[in-house]
Amino acid sequence: MSAPSPQITVLVVDDHAVVRRGVVAYLEALEDVVVTGEAGHGGEALDSLARSAAHGALPDVVLMDLQMPGMDGVEATGEIVRRFPDVKVVILTSFGEIERVHAALEQGASGYLLKDASPAEVEEALRAAVRDEVFLDAAVTRRLTQEIRAPRTGLGVLTARERDVLVLVAEGKSNKDIAAHLFISERTARTHVSHLLTKMGLSSRTQAALLAVKEGLVRPR
Repeated sequence: MSAPSPQITVLVVDDHAVVRRGVVAYLEALEDVVVTGEAGHGGEALDSLARSAAHGALPDVVLMDLQMPGMDGVEATGEIVRRFPDVKVVILTSFGEIERVHAALEQGASGYLLKDASPAEVEEALRAAVRDEVFLDAAVTRRLTQEIRAPRTGLGVLTARERDVLVLVAEGKSNKDIAAHLFISERTARTHVSHLLTKMGLSSRTQAALLAVKEGLVRPR
């Protein structure tokens, strides 16, 4: 019998109270997800995280709306990644916010979800973020890859091993999974990921995965 999945703690950030309460209720219906707090804008989210950090109880994931007054989701994502690097940020988006999603990914967001995603997709995206994996919604990915900015350098700068690692990242594999697949250490896998991000001028695994889709190395799931 498989071990039960560990609980995921989540901070929900959205400026519309009714929407935020709906998202919270949605998450609370998931068996292994615990909502630890809510915030109405980016500044409030950072304050909440600072209080949680002081008590050694940071959430695993921040579920972040993008368009908010004051500090928006893009700026807040950058601040969270900088100040609380162990906390993952998953963007809640709609088709009208593709440009903002790009900006959030550049700030270090771990992934994105459509606001009408199913409960299974929500849980899968949260779990992927916690495991440092990539979850790509196929419909959003198609839109994102149409508009993704060209990297500073082409795929030709990657070694054969780094190219293999890029494909595995795009398939949603964690560093541990990559290491097992390629028969290398997890530390070496992590180094390969870091090198390919640097060479391609990318700031996140999700950006790397989108590039792999755009270049035809993998298909969106």
